[in-house]
Amino acid sequence: MKAIVHDHYGPPSTVHLRDLDRPGVGDHEVLVRVHAAGVDPGVLIFLAGRPYLVRLAAGLRRPRIPVLGRDVAGVVAEVGARVTRFRPGDEVYGTTLRGSYAEFTATHERRLAGKPANLTFAQAAAVPVSGMTALRAVRDTGQVRPGHRVLVIGASGGVGSQAVQIAKAYGATVTGVCHPTKTDFVRSLGADDVLDYTHEEIDRDGPVYDVVIDTGGNRPLSLLRRALTPRGTLALVGGDWTRGALLGGYGRQMFGAPLLSTVVGHRLRAVSARDRVDDLDELRDLAESGALTPRVERSYPLAETAEALHHLADRHPAGKVVVTVSGPQT
Repeated sequence: MKAIVHDHYGPPSTVHLRDLDRPGVGDHEVLVRVHAAGVDPGVLIFLAGRPYLVRLAAGLRRPRIPVLGRDVAGVVAEVGARVTRFRPGDEVYGTTLRGSYAEFTATHERRLAGKPANLTFAQAAAVPVSGMTALRAVRDTGQVRPGHRVLVIGASGGVGSQAVQIAKAYGATVTGVCHPTKTDFVRSLGADDVLDYTHEEIDRDGPVYDVVIDTGGNRPLSLLRRALTPRGTLALVGGDWTRGALLGGYGRQMFGAPLLSTVVGHRLRAVSARDRVDDLDELRDLAESGALTPRVERSYPLAETAEALHHLADRHPAGKVVVTVSGPQT
C-alpha cells in the first residue's frame, strides 16, 4: 500500500509517500480501506515532536509509528477473528493509532463506529478527533444545558466549529470568537453572536457566560475568567503547541488551571483526550439529525499531504482540512 511517512521529527516538508506492507489485524482489530483522513493540530505536534513532552508517547529520538494521521473514514476490508461489531463492506469512521494517511489502516473495533449515512467520507473523516473533543467540552466538561450562555473561542476551527453546533443542539445561546474574515462562516454554524477578536476582547460584556470553551490556548486564565459568571466553567481545549519547547502552551492545563481551581469559584478544567465509541455514536446521531454538519474547507489527495499540513499550520482554515485517499468521497 501507499502511505505518508515521516522517519524523523520536522516540518511538513519532511513527509513523503512510500510503499509499505498492509498492516496485519489482531483478533479485535479491523482493517479499513481508507477513503479519507482528517488533518488536525495533533498531527502537526507528532510530526514536529514538539513540545518535547509528546516524545514520551511518540518516541524519544524518532517516531515509533512512521505513518501519520488519526482520523479515518472508509470501508472495512478485513476483520479479526474475535471482531463482532463489523464485517467487510461496512462503512465506518473513527480513529487509529497506526496512522490513517495510507491506503489501509488497522485499528481496534472499539475505535470505530458506523459512518453517518448522510455524510460523505470526507465529511465523516473531519469528525472523530475534533468532534469528540468538542462533544466532551460541551457535554462533559462544560455540562451545557438549555438556557446556558456559551462562548467558543476559535469558533471557526476544527474543534470550535463543531463545538458551536453541539452547544446549539444542547440548547445553549452561543457566541463565537473568530477573525473578522470568518464571521459569516461562524454565523452559518448557528452562532447567535460573533465576537471579532481584532476589535473586542472576550470580556467585553463582563462576566456573562456560563461556559467558556477555549480552543485557542493563547489567553491568560485571568482574562478567560473575567468572561465567566461567578460559578461558570472554563473548558480548556489544547494549547498553543508552538510556545515553549518542553510543554508548549499546555502548562496552564497541567498546572495552572488545577491549582487555581482550588481557590476560586470557577470550574477550570482541561478537556479529556479519551476516544470512546459511545461518543462516535452520539456524533453520528447529531449528524444524521442535521444538528451537526462538519465543514471541510479543503481536501488534498494523499500524495499532497505535505501541502495539507502546511495549509493547516499557516492559514487557520475555516472548518477542517482532509486528505482523500481512495474510492469515491460520497
